[in-house]
Amino acid sequence: MIAATKIYIKLFTIILLATAVLSQSCKKKSRSDMGQILYQKTHNKVFKDITPDGLAAVFQKVLAREKHNLAYGSFISKFYQQNNYDPVFVMDHIFNKDLNTAVTYYQNAGQHGLNPEIFKANEIAQLVNKLNDKKGVKTPDEAYYDIAELEILSANALLRYSNALQYGAINPKTIYVRYYIPTPRPDTASMAKVFQITDIKTYLDSIQPKAPQYIALQKALADGTTADGLSAEETKRLITVNLERLRWRNVPNAHKYVRVNIPAFQLDVMEDGKSVLNMKVCVGQGRNNNNSETLMNYTDTGKVDKPNRHSTPQLSSLIHSVDVNPVWNIPKSIASKEIIVEAKKDRYYLENKGINVYQDGKLVDPDDIDWDNVSAADYEFKQQPGDQNSLGKIKFLFNNQSSVYLHDTPAKDAFSMSMRAISHGCVRLGDPKGLALNLFGEGPKLDLILKDMELDKPEPTSVSLTPKVPVLITYQTAWVDDAGTLQARRDVYGLDIVLYNALATLK
Repeated sequence: MIAATKIYIKLFTIILLATAVLSQSCKKKSRSDMGQILYQKTHNKVFKDITPDGLAAVFQKVLAREKHNLAYGSFISKFYQQNNYDPVFVMDHIFNKDLNTAVTYYQNAGQHGLNPEIFKANEIAQLVNKLNDKKGVKTPDEAYYDIAELEILSANALLRYSNALQYGAINPKTIYVRYYIPTPRPDTASMAKVFQITDIKTYLDSIQPKAPQYIALQKALADGTTADGLSAEETKRLITVNLERLRWRNVPNAHKYVRVNIPAFQLDVMEDGKSVLNMKVCVGQGRNNNNSETLMNYTDTGKVDKPNRHSTPQLSSLIHSVDVNPVWNIPKSIASKEIIVEAKKDRYYLENKGINVYQDGKLVDPDDIDWDNVSAADYEFKQQPGDQNSLGKIKFLFNNQSSVYLHDTPAKDAFSMSMRAISHGCVRLGDPKGLALNLFGEGPKLDLILKDMELDKPEPTSVSLTPKVPVLITYQTAWVDDAGTLQARRDVYGLDIVLYNALATLK
């Protein structure tokens, strides 16, 4: 029995090896008549002398020379090295007009707010025409170089266009200091699929982003729509950066999630793509609140992201609980720049604000502190629950590395302001009870939350949220509303100009 098994294994191995050899020989045979195929398609006798080995030798030289100019030079080099420098795009797509189709898509990349020049469309078109011209190529050596250059340009362009539409032309984590949203990026597996395409037009149509908001912004761009208060050129640039943001595909894949749009100063609870609750919010301070830096002077101001230290980060997480009547553990920076300064001026300030002072975990009498020679590093400041608490009556918690959260506030007047980039980084809610009702729904947990928020002598209470609800804090300065109107918001953090600069300097 064992002997028989060994025989079967040996036979199976032989079959596998034979299949592999046959596969390779078939592939080699299919390209061994490369010159004849090119001659039959072009009627240029020069191609009769073309061989795969001759092409491979030249291909390696051209690839080594051009590698540093390619967006995906390392990947392309490795692919062709592993595939015997087989010119798949030239041999499989040049004569069925696929490469001409690709060129048309690249030339129309402006429909996506992308610069057509980065895809080298004109260079590809010229080489396609030259190879198809009966008298275009004069010598075998010239043919080798032209085929190699066209193949490399075509591979790089298709990879670049494909990745740009599916993942974005820019990786947001490389240009933004406070971007903490998981964002898919192309990998070797996804890029390898590009070389297996059988119909380029069908493929390019399939990767067109289909989100309604993306299509609506594309239409606004094509129609030359001008946003209120902006010039035609500035509107075009505004749409360009927001199309790129939508290509990042960083929206939670969930039936329901909470979205905070920083420049709109608005929170929406989204269900199945529709807002079922919205409210005004206040967000962290920006570096461009007065709009002094615009998309029209991006080359001077947008090369590097320089966030205000109190700006709200872009992030995604899961809301897991709420703290009712929270204690505010005042950050050292705020204690140093605000709390201690006020305590020096008014000996009753801390008591009036319900702020306790601790040293080494022990409560300290403020009257025993020499406020003229105090350091925030030596003390902890905690604001107790109550009407003066800066977090209001409730805060919504989610894990994040920036220690930010959504919270109530006693400073209700701020919601009547048009410019609401005023907080220290957390997001203040215009209707915290409304959000609690939406997330928890009717029931004992909501009853407990609402009851405790009304206590005369409040004590901190933590209530878990089950199931957890995704939260996305994002930055979108342009969108088309339900009425079909292009909406535009001020670039309070200067993130538009940073992104536009990155797009404009792509090579």
